[in-house]
Amino acid sequence: MSVTSGTKTESGLGETIRVVIHALLIALVIRTFLFQPFNIPSGSMKATLLVGDYLFVSKYSYGYSHYSIPLSPPLFSGRIFGSEPNRGDIVVFRLPKDDSTDYIKRVIGLPGDRIQMKEGLLYINDVPVQRERISDFIGEDPCGSSDATARVKRWKETLPNGVSYETLDCVDNGFYDNTNIYTVPAGHFFMMGDNRDNSTDSRVLSAVGYVPFENIVGRAQMIFFSIAEGEHAWMIWRWPTAVRWNRLFKIVR
Repeated sequence: MSVTSGTKTESGLGETIRVVIHALLIALVIRTFLFQPFNIPSGSMKATLLVGDYLFVSKYSYGYSHYSIPLSPPLFSGRIFGSEPNRGDIVVFRLPKDDSTDYIKRVIGLPGDRIQMKEGLLYINDVPVQRERISDFIGEDPCGSSDATARVKRWKETLPNGVSYETLDCVDNGFYDNTNIYTVPAGHFFMMGDNRDNSTDSRVLSAVGYVPFENIVGRAQMIFFSIAEGEHAWMIWRWPTAVRWNRLFKIVR
């Protein structure tokens, strides 16, 4: 009996190990080729994305670079099955100045484009982007000046390809509301945050600059969880009041 019992125990342990290995392999495949979860730690994309949003990023949308692989081993250069992002897509990318850091912004400029800001208005190839004033944003302060609820100007922008989205305007004539012309190099993209006065993006050449196609990780697709700024997701007992239930399973646009 003892021998039979021991054999069953060893068999059960082996089966458990195989199941765990299979589960890890499946998770690795999903993370590498299909979807990867990310969370939003800053307010640079408010009000489209809020601090505390957790979202899925599709890895297959633009093909695969070595940044698609966990730990990003430099196994190859360029992209496999590459497909360039469209203007207006929200993408996760590795910061060119520090490729261990992930950023999330909106694609504004394509290779060869000329991008400029004049008095807070975006120009693409010398043509002003259509912009209309809509109701003020009211909520967690997107300007970083306080923790209180704030009222901030909000605009609806429509890009040349018809993609529309909302931007916030914390201050008139902000630091990057008037810029020189940025000419996007071949194989690169120009990224901007929707929270225009509180976003370190491609307008800041010394920090972000033009983003190589290779550095793009994937496209933001859906918010699967969201918790109020300052709250912790692991505090389950606070979920009834802390979770932003209206943002769950929201498609990112």
